[in-house]
Amino acid sequence: MSDLNALLDDLKRRMEGALDSLRRDFSGLRSGRASPALLEPVRVEAYGGEVPLTQVGSIAVPEARMITVQVWDRALAGAVERAIRDSGLGLNPAGEGQTIRVPIPQLTEERRNELAKAAARYAEGGKVAVRGVRRDGMDKAKGFEKKGEISQDDVKAWSDAIQKLTDQYVKKIDDMLADKDKEIKQV
Repeated sequence: MSDLNALLDDLKRRMEGALDSLRRDFSGLRSGRASPALLEPVRVEAYGGEVPLTQVGSIAVPEARMITVQVWDRALAGAVERAIRDSGLGLNPAGEGQTIRVPIPQLTEERRNELAKAAARYAEGGKVAVRGVRRDGMDKAKGFEKKGEISQDDVKAWSDAIQKLTDQYVKKIDDMLADKDKEIKQV
C-alpha cells in the first residue's frame, strides 16, 4: 500500500466513520423536537439481557412534541417505560397498554446550555478520532520511508496531503457542531 491514493482512501474511510459516530451522538441530543433517533440509545432489560429499544417495539412520531413506542410484547411495556425514564434523557413516558407515549417537554435555557456543552464534547471526541487517523497515516508514510519505498520529499508531500484531508474533516465537524448548536439554541 505504498501508494498515496490508497492510503488517503483508507484514511478518508476511517475519518468518515468518525463523522458517522458523531452524527449518531448528535441524534441522541434532543433539541425540543420529537425524533425517533432520540430513543435509539435506550436499552431495555428484556429476554435475559439488555437489548436496544428498537428490538422490542416500533418508534413513531405522531406529532411534533410526542414520540410513541408500540411495544410488541405486552409483558415488556413496563421495562420499556422504565428504560426510557432511566435513560438520562429527561423524559417521562406514560404507558397505555402496549403503547407508550413520550411527551417531549419544552427545553429550559439551562438544559439548552447543557446540551450545547454535550454537543461540544461529542465534537471534540470526533476531532480526536480524526487526529488519531491522521497520526496513523503519518506513521505509515514514515514507515514507507524507513523501508526505502518512498523518499523524504514524498513523505513531505504525503504528510501535506494527509494534513489537508484532516483539516477538511475537522471543518466538517465544526460545521456539524455549529448546525447542532443552532438547532439546540433555537426556541
